Amino acid sequence: MDKKIRRLRRARKTRAKIAELGAIRLSVHRSNSHIYAQLIDATGGVVLTSASSAEKELREQIKNGGNVDAAKLIGQRIAEKAKQIGIEKVSFDRSGFAFHGRVKALAEAAREHGLQF
Repeated sequence: MDKKIRRLRRARKTRAKIAELGAIRLSVHRSNSHIYAQLIDATGGVVLTSASSAEKELREQIKNGGNVDAAKLIGQRIAEKAKQIGIEKVSFDRSGFAFHGRVKALAEAAREHGLQF
């Protein structure tokens, strides 16, 4: 099994548990260049809001989309967008990535700006 398959297996387990809980999911994906966050409804079919370091207005604020500073900014932005649509409580889906570095920075920034998980 290669690295990607192991990550996707971990992600599948997490998503199954979140679906069982019936909670809104804060899904995070990271690539070498960018980091992405989406709020997905409990049925898993509709993206409620999203934020990413690839957005044009954010690319002007940050030099590199693949670092901890960009992840903090995305965490703050997704929390603000969630508040605007009336969401306060979510389940964190790290998509099988380890909870450190950029993923951890995004989660902590979202918590600091009002999201509960």
